[in-house]
Amino acid sequence: MKNKSLANRKMQQYKLITFIGIVVFLISPQNKAQTSDSTQVLTLEKVWSISELHNRQLKLSDLHRKESELSIIEAKDKLLPDLSVAGDFKFNSKFLIYNNGLLASPQDVPVSNYGYGVGYNFNLNLYSGGKEKRNIKMKEEEEIIQQYEFDLQKNNTKYNAAVAYCDLYKFLQFREFISTEISSEKKQLQMIENLNKNGVVMKSDVLRTSVKLSQLELSLSDIEKKIEVTRQKLNILMGRDGNEYFEISYQNSFEPNTIREPDYNAYLDQALDQSPQYKIAYSYIKLSEMNIQQVQSAVLPKVSLYSNYNYTFPQVSFYPYSNDLWGFGQTGIRVQFSIDNLYKNRHSVAHARNLSDQQKEKAGIKKDEIRMLVKDAYLQQQQAVESVEMAEKNIAKTTETVRVIRNSYLNQESLLTDLLDAENVLLEAKLNLTTAQVTLKLSHIRLLAIIGIL
Repeated sequence: MKNKSLANRKMQQYKLITFIGIVVFLISPQNKAQTSDSTQVLTLEKVWSISELHNRQLKLSDLHRKESELSIIEAKDKLLPDLSVAGDFKFNSKFLIYNNGLLASPQDVPVSNYGYGVGYNFNLNLYSGGKEKRNIKMKEEEEIIQQYEFDLQKNNTKYNAAVAYCDLYKFLQFREFISTEISSEKKQLQMIENLNKNGVVMKSDVLRTSVKLSQLELSLSDIEKKIEVTRQKLNILMGRDGNEYFEISYQNSFEPNTIREPDYNAYLDQALDQSPQYKIAYSYIKLSEMNIQQVQSAVLPKVSLYSNYNYTFPQVSFYPYSNDLWGFGQTGIRVQFSIDNLYKNRHSVAHARNLSDQQKEKAGIKKDEIRMLVKDAYLQQQQAVESVEMAEKNIAKTTETVRVIRNSYLNQESLLTDLLDAENVLLEAKLNLTTAQVTLKLSHIRLLAIIGIL
């Protein structure tokens, strides 16, 4: 009976353990799926779209652009006429008229002890050398410059985001390689320890492998810190909280074959046609030329239409004087011509011309700078392609080298130091390939940013 009871109890325990195992098996993938679904996985294009909406530098640049739009509206408001109304109330002194000179007794004209007035003034600028309309064109050109500045800032933001994204990709790849190497090295250490126990290898081989394993773990710790810092930087570039967690897809490597290169001259023509930096320099030339016209217009006459009308009490402006309310107004055209500007304005015009010449030279300098930047980025991209090809060949060679040396070490035909060196070279070759692929990707993005089509 005891044996039967014990058997039933064991059967119940077995069923309970089996049930728990099934539940854990069913729940565990769901938990993993929920974790995976809740973690945001970002592509480079998604990072760019978020940055365009929330990056603080881009928001500031957009506010500058809106400010230039308001400046145009303000300039157009100056074409509207000036209209004002005014009124006053005052206490009057005695109205004395000195008919026989200041030292003689004056005539006291009876006027009210107080007075008041109310009226309007109207002024419409008909012509002032085209200053106001030209000022509107200058404000419109400044708005265009702010748009180019915004485009330039957007290119820079996307490039900086790409740098951070590629750095994060590179560090994640490094972590993957080093973690795999640590796992492999632990197995190798266990094998060497067994060989040492059997007297096949010396204790120094165990120590050397342990030292290499410690160095790999230290490198992994350093990579983890770099990943954390780079993820925070990318979050800030996207205008988000620096601690917001996300992942990127780093299992698939950048494909260099997807980059198809036109020649250098095609890139240069594109840059001179679309680069925001060159467009900004050219717009400043147009602004400086309009400024010359603005300064030259100072010697032209100013024509305006004016009108005013006032009710005043008492009437003490015209003879005969009266204590009655009176109204008086004028409407006409006023013409002003500044004589002194005929000789003063020459130096102002010379100054404006000098500023215009400076802007033309700056545009030439910017053009040369863009030429050099495009050339440098183009050559860097070509160099990156060659580096990727070389890194791929090195991996194939070092992989075969490690295989041969490992077999010879197990057959006691080579030293452990040779094997460890070969493994280090292979790991370095993998890291170099990832670095070369990232450099190729970034060099292409940099070239597009310089051209202005990123």
